[in-house]
Amino acid sequence: MNPLDDLDRRLLSLLRANSRESVVNLARRLGVTRATVDARLRRLVESGVIVGFSVRVRDPATTSVVRAIMLIAVEGRNTRDVIRSLRGVPQIAALHTTNGRWDLVADISCDGLASFDETLSTIRGIEGIRDSETSILLSSATV
Repeated sequence: MNPLDDLDRRLLSLLRANSRESVVNLARRLGVTRATVDARLRRLVESGVIVGFSVRVRDPATTSVVRAIMLIAVEGRNTRDVIRSLRGVPQIAALHTTNGRWDLVADISCDGLASFDETLSTIRGIEGIRDSETSILLSSATV
């Protein structure tokens, strides 16, 4: 696929905000024809840039959820063992390897501050973790 141009990026941004936006509205907001939006959507789907459309649901029960990102440094060459241990922590929604000062990035989701505190203690107690830094997510911006 050709690299994404400005129109592709603006279209993707609108779809991230509302994947159910009509093609007519997308075309109007982008200042192009409906046929142009249809063609771009088809190309983005066929090339694999867009892999699906979804709905995000706000559950009233999630208002007390505490979400955070934890950066983790691993001792020596223990990354595989640490990852294996982290997979057993149910509050970790996603785990990523990275480069630089931090070896791993954990996406944490807990049902309250007490659970969050306990989760941090559990993670920090895993053998092979040398250091960590955690940031609570306060809000999310649509990209």
